[in-house]
Amino acid sequence: MHDTMAPHAGSAMHRFRGRYGLFLEWVVMVLMVALAVEVTLGVLFRAGGSSLVWYDEVASVLLAWLTFYGSALASVKRAHIACPEIVDQMPPGFRKAVNIFGQVLVILFFTLLGWMGVAIMPALVGEALVSLPWIPMNVVQSVIPVSAVLILVGEVMHLIDLAGSRHHAAAGSGAALADGLH
Repeated sequence: MHDTMAPHAGSAMHRFRGRYGLFLEWVVMVLMVALAVEVTLGVLFRAGGSSLVWYDEVASVLLAWLTFYGSALASVKRAHIACPEIVDQMPPGFRKAVNIFGQVLVILFFTLLGWMGVAIMPALVGEALVSLPWIPMNVVQSVIPVSAVLILVGEVMHLIDLAGSRHHAAAGSGAALADGLH
């Protein structure tokens, strides 16, 4: 993982970020493989004349999970799309304050999302997937609070990096998208 924000390459947080990113990569890879296998099976069964009744619903759930857990991975790798050009034109001290303020807003949003994801769980008790009634809707919707917490871990690590950085010119809120993808 290429990380321009880490103040000390051997720090405990940097090592944790690397292991955490690897864990999320595995989660995303497993979901991608599961989705690919499920879609392939759906196509093969449909071509054979006997469609799987659960195909569409499970594919939708897997795609949603892939999106949410992929967002957590993008968060830890700082690979979300950003437009840092305006902030990068600001004086260094003000730029740091704006970046920290923006990061706090992101953290507040995902805290609210996670809280609301947990708050909705009681309303889903007794609900299940239509095509697979043995899968509770709570399991399906658990992706919201779980991924919010996973994203918060990545965002808090970034906030710590922002707060601890002395000069923030080269690696602002906008470390380049490509930097997070290595």
